[in-house]
Amino acid sequence: MHDPEYFDQGDLVAVLTTQPLDRLLDYKAPEGGCFRGAFVEVPLGPRKVMGVVWGPGQGDFDRSRIRSVIRVLDVAPMRDEMRVFLGRAADYTLTPMSMMLRLATRAPGLGDPQSMRKVYRLGEGEPDRQTDARRRVLKVLHEYGGLSFTLKELADMAGVTPTVVKGLVKQGVVREEDSPRDLPYPHLDPYLPSKDLSPDQATAAEILRAGLQSEKYGTTLLKGVTGSGKTEVYLEAVAECLRLGKQALVLLPEIALTAEFLTRIEARFGARPAEWHSGVTMTERRRVWRMVGQGDAQVVVGARSSLFLPFRHLGLIIVDEEHDTSYKQEDGVMYNARDMAVLRAAMCGARVVLASATPSLESWANADAGKYDKIELTSRFGPSVMPDMRAIDMRAESMPASTWISPTLRQAVEDRRAKGEQSLLFINRRGYAPVTICRACGHQIGCDNCDARMVEHRFLKRLMCHQCGETKPMPDTCPSCEVEGKLAPVGPGIERLAEEALEAFPDARIATLSSDMFGSARALKAKIEEIAEGEADIIIGTQLVAKGHNFPNLTLVGVIDADLGLQGSDLRAAERTFQLMRQVAGRAGRAEKPGQALLQTFQPEHPVIRAILSGDENGFWSAEAAERQAAGVPPYGRMAGIVLSGPDVAAVFDLGNAMARNDGPLRQIGAQVFGPAPAPIARIRGRHRVRLLVKADKGAPIQDAIARWIAPLRLKGDLRLSVDIDPQSFL
Repeated sequence: MHDPEYFDQGDLVAVLTTQPLDRLLDYKAPEGGCFRGAFVEVPLGPRKVMGVVWGPGQGDFDRSRIRSVIRVLDVAPMRDEMRVFLGRAADYTLTPMSMMLRLATRAPGLGDPQSMRKVYRLGEGEPDRQTDARRRVLKVLHEYGGLSFTLKELADMAGVTPTVVKGLVKQGVVREEDSPRDLPYPHLDPYLPSKDLSPDQATAAEILRAGLQSEKYGTTLLKGVTGSGKTEVYLEAVAECLRLGKQALVLLPEIALTAEFLTRIEARFGARPAEWHSGVTMTERRRVWRMVGQGDAQVVVGARSSLFLPFRHLGLIIVDEEHDTSYKQEDGVMYNARDMAVLRAAMCGARVVLASATPSLESWANADAGKYDKIELTSRFGPSVMPDMRAIDMRAESMPASTWISPTLRQAVEDRRAKGEQSLLFINRRGYAPVTICRACGHQIGCDNCDARMVEHRFLKRLMCHQCGETKPMPDTCPSCEVEGKLAPVGPGIERLAEEALEAFPDARIATLSSDMFGSARALKAKIEEIAEGEADIIIGTQLVAKGHNFPNLTLVGVIDADLGLQGSDLRAAERTFQLMRQVAGRAGRAEKPGQALLQTFQPEHPVIRAILSGDENGFWSAEAAERQAAGVPPYGRMAGIVLSGPDVAAVFDLGNAMARNDGPLRQIGAQVFGPAPAPIARIRGRHRVRLLVKADKGAPIQDAIARWIAPLRLKGDLRLSVDIDPQSFL
C-alpha cells in the first residue's frame, strides 16, 4: 500500500523539522489539507518551527493531544527525489535527518508571503559631495555588480545608517525601486552561437550531448590538460540540457572563480545565471531557492551547498576542478560534494560531468573500472602549448639566509619582465611566517585555545590561529622568558615572500593574492580581473591562484617550496602535491606566448617531483593506485574518522578507550579500529580532541557497523562525537 500524496484536514501527518530531534513528529493536517512534501509551519512547545510533511503520521499516542499544522508555506513542495536524496545522504554520512533538512533550507524568509518591497541598486552620476559613508555605500554597490539590496542589507554591509542611503537616493546616485520579493531569472538561450571548437572539443561535446539525450543517469570524467578548453566543452552540455527543458548546476570550488565564469555564461547564453555561495546577499539567496523550486532558474552556479537546492527538473551537474579538497565539508554535515553530486544525479536520472586536469584518484579509479565514462582532451586549445617544467635544485643555489627566491628564479622573473610578461611566485602558506620563535629561550608562540602555532600576519600586525581564528597583537617581549627584542619569524608565508619580492624587484607592480587579504569575495574577484587585464608584473599567490584562473600574459610560474606538501603522514600527500603543482604550473602560457614553470625543491629526485616534471600522469596514477591498493586504503578500501572532543582530556580518552574495547559491530564486518590517539592538533578552541580511525574492505557495510557501534553511547556533559565517512583531512 502506497503512502498517500494528499492529506485532508485533520489527517495525521508526520513532519520532519529542522530542530535537533531524532524522529518525525505527528500533527493534524491544516484547513485545506496539504500534500506530501509541503513546507509547513508547526507548533513545537511554545515556538513555531519550519518542517516538511514526510508522510502519514504514526498515531501511536493520544490523538487528542496532537496539535495541528499552523499553515502551509507558499513555496513549491519538496519533491520525492529530493526526500530520497536527503535520506540516502543522511545514511551515507551518518547525519541526523534534521541536519540534512537544515542544509536543504538555507534561505531566509521562506515562510514570508510574496509581496512588493523597496530595493536599492546603483543609479547614475556622482553625489554632490563625497563623504566616507557615501563612498562605502557606492563601493558595496560596485563590488556586487548591479545586484539589488534591501535598505537594511545595504546599510549594514556599508556600515552606515539608512539615512545615508536615502540621501544618495534623492540625488539619483542610488535607485530605489519597487520589486516583487522574488523574480524569475532572465531566460538563457541555448541556441545562441557558441565558440568554434577544436576537433577534440567537438567530439567530446557530442559525447556529452548524446548522454543527455538518453535522459538516463551517467557520470563522465572530463580530463583535459590545463588550457585544453574543458569549460567550452561542458558549456555545450549545458546548452543541450537547456534545449531539453531541464536545469543545470555548475559547482565551482572557489567563489573567486565565479566572476569570470558568470561572464562566460552570459556571453554564451545571453543572460547571467543564478548564483549560490557565501558571497551572495540574503535577499538573493531567498530568490534563488524559490526560483529553483519553481523551475524559473535554468542554471545555477554555486558552491558545494547548492547541491541541496530544490531543483524541479535537474538534468545536469558539472563538478569543475572535481579533485579540489574544498568540495569536502569538514564540519556539521560532513560530505564530499563530488560524491553527493553523483548520488543526487542517480536519484533523478541526471548526468554528471567531473572536470579536471588532475582528477582525484577516486574518480580515476572509477573511470578505470568502467563505472564512469571517460573523455580526454590531450592538447591545449589554439596556439598555446603546455609550459616547460623544470626543477631548481636548491642544494646548488647560493642564497643569503632568510631569503626564498633563488638566483635562478630571480633571473627568470627579470627576463619575463624585460619582455613585458607576467610572472607568478607561488607558495601555499598564508600570512607572513608560520612560526614565531624566541631566540633567547626557544619558545614558539602558540594559540591560547589550541595546540597550534600562531601565524604572523604582518599586514594586520597580529598573530592569528588558523584553527580557531583567534588573534592577538604581535608582542614585543617573549611570553615565556619576557626577554625583549628576541622574537623572530621562522619560514616564509605569502606576506614574507611579497616583502622579499618588493626588495628584489623594486620597480615592479606586485599583486598579492590570498583569501584572507580581501574584505569581500567581490573585492577579490575585482583584483583577479585587474591582474588578468595586465595590471601587475609579478603575482604572489597561494593555492587560490591554482584554481582555474586565466591570466593571458602570464608566462612564468615559480613554485617557492615544491616539497611543502610531501611532509607528514597524509595518505593523499603525494596525490595532492602532484595535483597542486600541475595545476599551478598550468597557469603559465595559456595564450600564444610559451610558458615555463620552475619548481624550487630540495628533493629533485623524489618520485612525485619527477612525475610532475616528466608529465607521466598515467605512470604516477598507476603507481599511486598500486600503493593504495596494497595498503587497502581509499579508493580500494573504506575509512571513517571518529573525533571525540571535550574540555576534560581524561574523560575524552576514557570514552575513546571504551569505544575501542567494545568494537564488536566493527569486527563483525572485518573492520579494524586504530586508536584512540591524540589528534595531530590535539586541542582546538579549548576542547581536547582524540581520534579513532576505522578501516574496512571496499565492500564492507561500514556505515551500518558504525551506527550500531555508537548507538549505545550516552555522551555525558560536554563530550562530543563526530563521524567522518571517507575523511579527507586527518588533523
